[in-house]
Formats: sequence, structure tokens, C-alpha cells
Amino acid sequence: MSRPTLEVADIVRSAGNSFWERQQSHLAWPHRKVLDAIVRCRTAALGGHLDQCVRCGHQAISFNSCRNRHCPKCQGNARAKWLAARSAELLPVPYFHVVFTLPHELSALVLQNKRLLYDLLYRISAATMLELARDPRHLGADIGFLGLLHTWGQNLEHHPHVHYIVPAGGLAPDGSSWIDSSRRFFLPVKALSRRFRRKFRAGLYELFEHNRLQFHGPLQQLALPGTFSRFLWELEPVVFESTPSHPSAAPNMFSTTWPAIPTASPSPTIVSWPSRAIASSSAGETMPTAASKRS
Repeated sequence: MSRPTLEVADIVRSAGNSFWERQQSHLAWPHRKVLDAIVRCRTAALGGHLDQCVRCGHQAISFNSCRNRHCPKCQGNARAKWLAARSAELLPVPYFHVVFTLPHELSALVLQNKRLLYDLLYRISAATMLELARDPRHLGADIGFLGLLHTWGQNLEHHPHVHYIVPAGGLAPDGSSWIDSSRRFFLPVKALSRRFRRKFRAGLYELFEHNRLQFHGPLQQLALPGTFSRFLWELEPVVFESTPSHPSAAPNMFSTTWPAIPTASPSPTIVSWPSRAIASSSAGETMPTAASKRS
């Protein structure tokens, strides 16, 4: 198998520390960790192992991989296999792109409780769509979807949000037929926003009541029950509505740039809170991608 003459690791090595010194004000330690992993991947720095042909006995040393999910050597094949598996699951219907995002005021709290609050974001956003879609006033159907968590935005600042790829319709409650959604939008964005905010606040307060949240540094003041309650209810949002998403043709749903938005979807439906000033770290860390489907 032919190898490329130039790899990402070669570019990182060529830039060296000068790149980090120039850009360190814009990069956090997770970014440096990724760059270091790419440079060290499959080199003597990570050790190696001896491979031997079972037929001829030929031996060759193979250096170990870094196993970092951002490394093109380690995750390129895994991504291709994952995309092929997801493409095989697509239904012969149009698809919508729906995004649920958290307000910037919650950023510092999320960074101190990543596993809990990323999980809560997934569960609440998924439950919101399932419940609203089952409502006969809207779609009146059981739906399925694929969800991907992003924890930073294009500016590399912490910005937790979930992208959902949703078929434009679902099964009737008795499973006897397919119910098409509107061609202009999947579900009303205002109804989605209201239910999502209500359910997420309730879930967040439940975690607080069970003493599962951590509060460090400037957030210690939120550990007081009255203060935390006021903090939650001061997150009163103004709903942001984007231009309604247009369904994408199923064969064009995935591209090699995944997990970016579907290539044929020009404008996602955004379910969000607005931002207000509160102390927050800008460092972000991308979680492993995961599928969220109705069982």
C-alpha cells in the first residue's frame, strides 16, 4: 500500500514550537495535547511491537499509535467505517437537521460537570423531540434520529450543542403506516425550545438537589439553594428562530467531513438560549461522537 509523501504530522513538526508560541493565546491545553499526539503517533516515542508473518517468518517493527480520536492516522479508517454503517441505516426519505444548544451562562458549570451535563443535554434534547413528535397536535408519530455532541464552536470556545439528523416523518403509534412531516420544518421551533428549556432546568435542579453537581472557584456561590434557583430562572430565554430547515436528500446526507452538518442542509433549526455575561472558561473538549436512537 502506497503511503502519502506528506502527512499532518510532518506539517506540525515543520511548524514546531513557533506555531504554538504565536497561537497559544487562542489554544487551550487539549489542543496542544492533540498536536503532540499527532506528532508522536506511530513513532519510536510511543514504543512498538514486532510483527511476524505466520507463513514466511518475516519480521517487521510496528510503532504504536497514539489512539487520539483527532489523529488522522488513528481515526481515519474508523470514521470511514462509521460513515458507511450510518449510511446503510438511512431511510429513503428526506432528512432534517436540528440543533439543541445551551446558553453561555452555563458554560463554566458544564466544564466542571462534563459527564453529567453532556449526558443531560443528550437525554433532554432527545426526550424533547420524541415527546413533541408523538403529540397529535404536531406530528403524532414515533420518530428516530442520530445525534452528535459538539462541545466547542468554530471559534474553538466552549459551546455545548447537539446536532440531530432526523427523518422527515415517523411511524404511526400503531406502527401501521408512515406519517410525513411538513416539508418546510420538522417540528415548531418555539414549542421545541419551550419544552427543552423546561425539561433541562428540571433535570439540572434534580442533579443539584441530589448533590451531584460540583462547584469550584467562582461558582462556589451557586452551591447555595436559593442562589442556584435564582440562577436557573434568570436564564429566561428569547427564542431564536432560524430559517426553517429544508430536508436533505438521503444519499447526500453524509460526507467525508462528518461530523459537520449534512452537505445538502442549508439552514438548521436551532433550539437555543441567548447569552448573558457570566464568568466562564473558554477551554473546550470534544467528546466522542455517539449515536442516539429510539429503542
